[in-house]
Amino acid sequence: MIDLLEQSPFDDPMSERRIVIIADWLPPDFGAVGQYMQMRARALAERGHEVTLVGLASGGASVRQERVGEGTLTEIRLAARPVPRGSLAGRLMWTIWTDLRLVFAAFGRLRAADGILFTGSPPFLIHLLAPLRPLWKGRLVYRITDFHPECLIAAQERPSRLLGWLLALTNFWRRRIEGFEVLGEDQLKRLHETGIPEERIALVRDGSPVAFVDGEAAEPLPAEIAGSCVLLYSGNYGIAHEVATVAEGYKLHHRQGTGRVRLWLSAAGAGAEELAGRFVAEQLPFHRSAPVPLEKLAGLLRAPHAHLVTLKDPFVGFVMPSKIYACLASGRPVVFVGSSNSDVDLLARSARVGYWRVSCGDSASFAVALEELADRAETSATPSGW
Repeated sequence: MIDLLEQSPFDDPMSERRIVIIADWLPPDFGAVGQYMQMRARALAERGHEVTLVGLASGGASVRQERVGEGTLTEIRLAARPVPRGSLAGRLMWTIWTDLRLVFAAFGRLRAADGILFTGSPPFLIHLLAPLRPLWKGRLVYRITDFHPECLIAAQERPSRLLGWLLALTNFWRRRIEGFEVLGEDQLKRLHETGIPEERIALVRDGSPVAFVDGEAAEPLPAEIAGSCVLLYSGNYGIAHEVATVAEGYKLHHRQGTGRVRLWLSAAGAGAEELAGRFVAEQLPFHRSAPVPLEKLAGLLRAPHAHLVTLKDPFVGFVMPSKIYACLASGRPVVFVGSSNSDVDLLARSARVGYWRVSCGDSASFAVALEELADRAETSATPSGW
């Protein structure tokens, strides 16, 4: 696993003694941001900080404090319902109410903190924390995981005047934040374009949330796809991830190609639902399962012959698919459907694994990549032999 404190504004345990981190869903609930922020909180505590991590839980509210290394970690979990993804208005109301609850629950600790780290998930926390800045004595650092409202704007078919106003207000508050963390060089460029000086931006990559141990057993392949070349998509498959190119290219592979590749969707999200629906309608073979808990992730990522990562072009620089780090660390090849301007391409090209990149909309090239992947799989009896 990569040190999440590398180049971080919080890498010196003597600079900010008391730190508050605000995120969304904390483990065991599924959510990449919460997983990484829990790792970050423990790493800071080990270095001597007094850390408070505030987040959400589907299993009920709780407060837990423990000694970690030379410091302490307090986790405050708020009971929350799932995001109502079927309605934009419902999601906005859920977000506003959740942001208010998180800030209220952390209010006393925020006032006493020497440093405050908040994330882009849940969205729009900046609209509470930045206006209340005179109440916080500590430095305010925004770790931009996904850009909001840019992601909402990118998902719209037509421009929205309301979202344009919201973006202008968001950029107003961004220029009043002391420090930023971004996940990639593409995000750094996007943030700098909004008027933030580069000296206030730190590139702090996520890294793999799990370690891969030599000799550790992989999860068994599901029976219906065992014996095939397996391409795995794991984690969240949401509105930012390319669907059409994968669906059409996969159909070409099975209708006009050899059909040797089977896609395994261990995924949740709107994109996963749409892709599965297309496959069912076309009667294409695939396997669908729920995302696995963190303790099983290493075994899952070692099971397939290769990993699939996708990102729509309008979301480049606004979203960084953090799954790429664990996919590369697993030692398996990667098929990326997305732009060469994304840091996914930058990271995958520099890694010592097989790599195919397909532009969004080029379904024929995706089908070709699947054929080449299957050819490579036939040279090895098992994925671990690659």
